Amino acid sequence: MTTSTDLEQAGAVLAAEAARFASFGWMRGTSGNLSVLLSRDPFRLAVTASGHDKGELAPHDVVLVDEQGAALSGGKPSAEAELHARVARLTGANAVVHVHTVASVLMGRKQPGGIVLKDLEMLKGVGHPAEGEEITLPVIANSQDMRVLGDRLEAARDPRMPAVVVAGHGLYAWGDSPRQARHHTEVVEWLLELELRLTTG
Repeated sequence: MTTSTDLEQAGAVLAAEAARFASFGWMRGTSGNLSVLLSRDPFRLAVTASGHDKGELAPHDVVLVDEQGAALSGGKPSAEAELHARVARLTGANAVVHVHTVASVLMGRKQPGGIVLKDLEMLKGVGHPAEGEEITLPVIANSQDMRVLGDRLEAARDPRMPAVVVAGHGLYAWGDSPRQARHHTEVVEWLLELELRLTTG
Protein backbone atom coordinates (compact mmCIF):
# COMPACT_ATOMS: atom_id res chain seq x y z
CA MET A 1 0.00 0.00 0.00
CA THR A 2 1.30 3.43 -0.98
CA THR A 3 1.38 5.83 1.97
CA SER A 4 1.45 9.62 2.15
CA THR A 5 5.08 9.32 3.25
CA ASP A 6 5.90 7.29 0.13
CA LEU A 7 4.28 9.95 -2.02
CA GLU A 8 6.10 12.81 -0.29
CA GLN A 9 9.44 11.02 -0.61
CA ALA A 10 8.77 10.53 -4.32
CA GLY A 11 7.82 14.20 -4.54
CA ALA A 12 11.14 15.21 -3.03
CA VAL A 13 13.01 13.15 -5.62
CA LEU A 14 10.96 14.58 -8.49
CA ALA A 15 11.38 18.13 -7.19
CA ALA A 16 15.16 17.74 -7.18
CA GLU A 17 15.16 16.27 -10.69
CA ALA A 18 12.84 19.00 -11.97
CA ALA A 19 15.05 21.73 -10.50
CA ARG A 20 18.04 20.25 -12.35
CA PHE A 21 16.22 20.19 -15.70
CA ALA A 22 14.77 23.66 -15.13
CA SER A 23 18.29 24.98 -14.53
CA PHE A 24 19.19 23.82 -18.04
CA GLY A 25 16.20 25.69 -19.51
CA TRP A 26 14.50 22.42 -20.42
CA MET A 27 11.42 23.02 -18.24
CA ARG A 28 10.62 26.69 -18.71
CA GLY A 29 7.67 28.13 -16.84
CA THR A 30 5.39 25.26 -15.91
CA SER A 31 6.31 23.08 -18.90
CA GLY A 32 7.44 19.48 -18.70
CA ASN A 33 6.62 16.73 -16.23
CA LEU A 34 8.25 13.86 -14.36
CA SER A 35 7.07 10.64 -12.79
CA VAL A 36 8.31 7.75 -10.68
CA LEU A 37 6.66 4.39 -10.14
CA LEU A 38 5.74 3.51 -6.57
CA SER A 39 4.02 0.19 -7.19
CA ARG A 40 3.33 -2.00 -10.20
CA ASP A 41 0.61 -4.14 -8.61
CA PRO A 42 -1.50 -2.23 -7.94
CA PHE A 43 -0.11 0.30 -10.41
CA ARG A 44 0.69 3.55 -8.63
CA LEU A 45 2.66 6.38 -10.20
CA ALA A 46 3.76 9.67 -8.64
CA VAL A 47 3.52 12.49 -11.23
CA THR A 48 4.40 16.16 -10.89
CA ALA A 49 1.34 18.32 -10.32
CA SER A 50 -0.08 20.51 -13.06
CA GLY A 51 0.57 24.24 -13.26
CA HIS A 52 3.67 24.47 -11.06
CA ASP A 53 7.01 26.10 -11.88
CA LYS A 54 9.30 23.09 -12.26
CA GLY A 55 12.23 24.97 -10.79
CA GLU A 56 10.32 25.58 -7.56
CA LEU A 57 8.56 22.29 -6.80
CA ALA A 58 8.12 21.17 -3.21
CA PRO A 59 7.78 17.52 -2.10
CA HIS A 60 3.99 17.90 -1.87
CA ASP A 61 3.67 19.10 -5.50
CA VAL A 62 3.05 15.58 -6.72
CA VAL A 63 -0.04 13.51 -7.50
CA LEU A 64 -0.64 9.78 -7.15
CA VAL A 65 -2.24 8.30 -10.28
CA ASP A 66 -3.39 4.87 -11.45
CA GLU A 67 -2.57 2.96 -14.64
CA GLN A 68 -4.82 5.29 -16.66
CA GLY A 69 -3.25 8.45 -15.25
CA ALA A 70 -6.32 9.23 -13.15
CA ALA A 71 -5.63 11.02 -9.86
CA LEU A 72 -6.02 9.01 -6.68
CA SER A 73 -4.71 11.65 -4.27
CA GLY A 74 -2.69 14.85 -4.20
CA GLY A 75 -4.64 17.20 -6.50
CA LYS A 76 -4.44 17.70 -10.26
CA PRO A 77 -1.75 15.74 -12.13
CA SER A 78 0.01 16.84 -15.27
CA ALA A 79 -2.18 16.68 -18.36
CA GLU A 80 0.22 14.04 -19.67
CA ALA A 81 -0.03 11.71 -16.66
CA GLU A 82 -1.88 9.17 -18.78
CA LEU A 83 1.05 9.00 -21.20
CA HIS A 84 3.55 8.64 -18.35
CA ALA A 85 1.54 5.71 -17.02
CA ARG A 86 1.41 4.11 -20.44
CA VAL A 87 5.14 4.49 -20.99
CA ALA A 88 5.83 2.91 -17.60
CA ARG A 89 3.51 -0.01 -18.38
CA LEU A 90 4.74 -0.46 -21.94
CA THR A 91 8.48 -0.24 -21.34
CA GLY A 92 8.76 -1.54 -17.78
CA ALA A 93 10.39 1.75 -16.79
CA ASN A 94 10.21 3.00 -13.22
CA ALA A 95 10.69 6.69 -14.07
CA VAL A 96 9.70 8.92 -16.99
CA VAL A 97 10.97 12.37 -17.93
CA HIS A 98 9.34 14.83 -20.32
CA VAL A 99 11.19 18.03 -21.21
CA HIS A 100 10.60 20.77 -23.76
CA THR A 101 13.96 21.39 -25.42
CA VAL A 102 14.63 23.46 -28.50
CA ALA A 103 16.82 20.75 -30.04
CA SER A 104 14.12 18.07 -29.75
CA VAL A 105 11.48 20.30 -31.36
CA LEU A 106 13.75 21.40 -34.20
CA MET A 107 15.09 17.91 -34.92
CA GLY A 108 11.57 16.51 -34.84
CA ARG A 109 10.68 18.93 -37.62
CA LYS A 110 13.86 18.36 -39.59
CA GLN A 111 13.73 14.56 -39.44
CA PRO A 112 10.09 13.51 -38.87
CA GLY A 113 10.84 9.95 -39.97
CA GLY A 114 13.29 9.41 -37.12
CA ILE A 115 16.78 10.58 -36.20
CA VAL A 116 19.51 8.14 -37.19
CA LEU A 117 22.50 7.98 -34.84
CA LYS A 118 25.78 6.10 -35.23
CA ASP A 119 29.51 6.24 -34.54
CA LEU A 120 29.18 8.46 -31.48
CA GLU A 121 30.78 7.82 -28.11
CA MET A 122 27.75 9.21 -26.29
CA LEU A 123 25.62 6.34 -27.59
CA LYS A 124 27.14 4.31 -24.76
CA GLY A 125 24.95 6.39 -22.47
CA VAL A 126 21.83 4.72 -23.89
CA GLY A 127 23.33 1.24 -24.02
CA HIS A 128 24.89 1.11 -27.49
CA PRO A 129 28.45 0.75 -28.75
CA ALA A 130 30.28 3.82 -29.98
CA GLU A 131 30.99 2.15 -33.33
CA GLY A 132 29.43 -0.34 -35.69
CA GLU A 133 25.77 0.06 -34.80
CA GLU A 134 23.05 2.35 -36.13
CA ILE A 135 20.13 3.29 -33.93
CA THR A 136 17.12 5.46 -34.72
CA LEU A 137 15.52 7.80 -32.23
CA PRO A 138 11.79 7.67 -33.12
CA VAL A 139 9.83 10.82 -33.89
CA ILE A 140 6.04 10.83 -33.55
CA ALA A 141 3.42 13.41 -34.43
CA ASN A 142 1.99 15.39 -31.55
CA SER A 143 -1.58 15.16 -30.25
CA GLN A 144 -3.47 16.68 -27.34
CA ASP A 145 -5.23 13.32 -26.92
CA MET A 146 -2.96 11.22 -24.69
CA ARG A 147 -4.51 7.98 -25.94
CA VAL A 148 -3.68 8.90 -29.53
CA LEU A 149 -0.19 10.01 -28.54
CA GLY A 150 0.31 6.78 -26.60
CA ASP A 151 -0.76 4.71 -29.60
CA ARG A 152 1.75 6.57 -31.77
CA LEU A 153 4.52 6.06 -29.24
CA GLU A 154 3.76 2.37 -28.90
CA ALA A 155 3.77 1.90 -32.68
CA ALA A 156 6.98 3.84 -33.28
CA ARG A 157 9.17 3.06 -30.29
CA ASP A 158 12.34 1.01 -30.61
CA PRO A 159 12.91 -1.11 -27.48
CA ARG A 160 16.65 -0.42 -27.86
CA MET A 161 16.15 3.35 -27.45
CA PRO A 162 14.76 4.63 -24.11
CA ALA A 163 13.39 7.82 -25.61
CA VAL A 164 11.13 9.31 -28.26
CA VAL A 165 10.76 12.79 -29.75
CA VAL A 166 7.28 14.26 -30.05
CA ALA A 167 7.32 16.61 -33.04
CA GLY A 168 6.60 20.22 -32.18
CA HIS A 169 6.50 19.30 -28.51
CA GLY A 170 9.57 17.83 -26.85
CA LEU A 171 11.39 14.76 -25.60
CA TYR A 172 10.26 11.77 -23.55
CA ALA A 173 12.87 9.52 -21.94
CA TRP A 174 12.66 6.80 -19.32
CA GLY A 175 14.73 4.45 -17.20
CA ASP A 176 14.83 2.00 -14.30
CA SER A 177 15.16 4.85 -11.80
CA PRO A 178 14.88 8.65 -11.74
CA ARG A 179 18.68 8.81 -11.98
CA GLN A 180 18.82 6.57 -15.04
CA ALA A 181 15.92 8.41 -16.67
CA ARG A 182 17.84 11.65 -16.07
CA HIS A 183 20.97 10.22 -17.63
CA HIS A 184 19.04 9.00 -20.66
CA THR A 185 17.42 12.42 -21.02
CA GLU A 186 20.74 14.25 -20.84
CA VAL A 187 22.48 11.88 -23.25
CA VAL A 188 19.67 11.97 -25.83
CA GLU A 189 19.47 15.75 -25.59
CA TRP A 190 23.25 15.95 -26.21
CA LEU A 191 22.82 13.75 -29.29
CA LEU A 192 19.97 15.94 -30.52
CA GLU A 193 22.00 19.11 -30.04
CA LEU A 194 24.89 17.59 -31.98
CA GLU A 195 22.66 16.46 -34.85
CA LEU A 196 21.05 19.89 -34.97
CA ARG A 197 24.43 21.56 -35.33
CA LEU A 198 25.49 19.08 -37.99
CA THR A 199 22.32 19.62 -40.02
CA THR A 200 22.50 23.40 -39.80
CA GLY A 201 26.24 23.64 -40.47
